Amino acid sequence: MQNLTFGQKLRARDMGIPFTGSVGTFNSITDVKGVEVGYSTIISGQGKNNIGKGPVRTGVTAILPRGRNNNPVFANWYSLNGNGEMTGTTWITESGFLETPIMITNTNSVGLVRDAVLKWFIEKNWYKEDWWYTYPVVAETYDGFLNDIYGFQVQEKNVFEALNTAKSGRIEEGNVGGGTGMMCLGFKGGTGTSSRIVKIGNSAYTVGALVQTNFGRKESLTIAGVPMGEELSDITGNELKLPSQSYRKEGDGSIIVVIATDAPLLPHQLKRLASRVPLGIGKVGGYGMNSSGDIFIAFSTANPTAFQRKDLSRVESLPNDLMDPLFEATVQATEESIINAMLAAETMEGVNGNKSYALPHQPVIDILRKYKRIP
Repeated sequence: MQNLTFGQKLRARDMGIPFTGSVGTFNSITDVKGVEVGYSTIISGQGKNNIGKGPVRTGVTAILPRGRNNNPVFANWYSLNGNGEMTGTTWITESGFLETPIMITNTNSVGLVRDAVLKWFIEKNWYKEDWWYTYPVVAETYDGFLNDIYGFQVQEKNVFEALNTAKSGRIEEGNVGGGTGMMCLGFKGGTGTSSRIVKIGNSAYTVGALVQTNFGRKESLTIAGVPMGEELSDITGNELKLPSQSYRKEGDGSIIVVIATDAPLLPHQLKRLASRVPLGIGKVGGYGMNSSGDIFIAFSTANPTAFQRKDLSRVESLPNDLMDPLFEATVQATEESIINAMLAAETMEGVNGNKSYALPHQPVIDILRKYKRIP
């Protein structure tokens, strides 16, 4: 089924799932003006895993806070459970600024992606100074159940592709970019996005989320308050084929969440925003398990002259007492992004015949009707 408005895969709201809050034009992180997203998706081969040759089910996602303009943004980050990686966060904590794109890939490709971003900076003359230093932000989740992860399949050209194809407007979801080989709550996962528009005083602000989902147990899956995982168990049977050579246990995995907003927030306020992301994850059935890398980053595109090397700068900030709508928007956009990722993802077979099954749309609709969540 297709969304006739944008020609994309069916999303949660197209199915009538009753999520709370008003969304932006594209219901995407790109509803925050200036934010661009690009992908490189790598899919090839089938059958037995031949390290270095495949099968390959992986990719790279790039999020550019101000597009191709090198203008740092206020930012901060938060970790629910730290069994994962997001590089560059030490300097974000120290300086309060995000100075680079945000990249997301698989666990074993973090180093290559980081180095490739630096080369991209040189090619694009990102820094105008003769001398500069930077710490690229690269996050990861593990796709080794479906992907030849020890074959180091992500290459420099894939990083350049994700950065060079980044755009605003509608973006793809599901088996794309860094989310290509990921799984979520017992089904196929991947990349998802959503947004919220909130009114504070006389101003309207946008909060957008982008997620790379790879976490949780099937039995925990909850949609619109309905125990979907439990209800689907009898319908889908054994949705994960775990051969003897796989050490993966159900529930292993991680989630990376990027929150963008145009509300004028300072770094300490952005950490408050990032720390609300787990509430959205909890609403769909995530609990921050021991093996999960649940790491989140939030940035604000407001205050475009805040970053200065020599001159004083003046900035605006929203009072803490007015932040509650932004907290709610963060929770809501995170929750919907995860479900959008799962609904867009398609069944995928990867290394050694390992298979992750798509969340079945019609049974989901039937169960929501059973619980009177949709007519």
